[in-house]
Amino acid sequence: MTILGYSGLGWLPSILYLSLFILLAFRNQNRPETPLFIGLVQALIFFALIIHGSLLHDSIFTEQGFIFGFAQDLSLMAWVGLGFYWVQSFFMPISSLRLMALAMAMFCAFLPEIYPGSVVSQRAVSDPWFKAHFIIATFAVGFLSLSAMLAILMNIQDRALRKGLRFTTDGERKIDWLEALPPLLTMESFLFRLLYLGYILLTLTVFSGVFFSQDLFGKPLIFDHKTVFALLSWALFTGLLIARWRVGLRGPTAIAWVLGGFIALLLAYVGSRFVIEVILGRV
Repeated sequence: MTILGYSGLGWLPSILYLSLFILLAFRNQNRPETPLFIGLVQALIFFALIIHGSLLHDSIFTEQGFIFGFAQDLSLMAWVGLGFYWVQSFFMPISSLRLMALAMAMFCAFLPEIYPGSVVSQRAVSDPWFKAHFIIATFAVGFLSLSAMLAILMNIQDRALRKGLRFTTDGERKIDWLEALPPLLTMESFLFRLLYLGYILLTLTVFSGVFFSQDLFGKPLIFDHKTVFALLSWALFTGLLIARWRVGLRGPTAIAWVLGGFIALLLAYVGSRFVIEVILGRV
């Protein structure tokens, strides 16, 4: 029995995320956030995540079977990214990521209401191993999507530092949101923490996919564009982490590798479904 379904309620998570975004974006940035305000925001984010996650679960694992599409993929990616931010924000000063994570969740949460996806498999709903595979894949993509967002912020911060911009609270070169960012070394430490987690889960996802392709869909792994982009993404992240370990790769070069790996991952798990469902109009 479902608790919540996307039919008719798909707008709810996006409205909650939008309300939070407005509350945070238009508050007086010169006033520090009080513990009471921070606690309220954290509680509201958690509540929105519960609603969003319940809707997603019951719209994917249905009585008709396992329903999936590019919209569900993007929505899950945003949910995991915001959820991991929420957990880490208790331990690290990463509030500058909050608006970006909320904006992504706000946009992606409503997509399954417009593009409901299609039944991929009827057996998958009752297969606990497939559910485990699906959860691992979801968290892998979510962690790596948050890594990409963090890499973009680091790139902006690095460019500002190289240009000698002063992070002041007055004058013509006021950049309050940049001033709120943690030091680059802290950002980099958080980035690679995300990458290590995401890479381990991505490795499990890519290679366990061979088994589930044969078991659930009755055909072995096919080297189509989805598989090629997934393997390319895995290879890029592998190269990045090896270079980090061997030569201490960092800075703009590391950021470029992160974004390249994420784009390949996005093309593999979202791009293929988007082309089929939206451009070609198939289900």
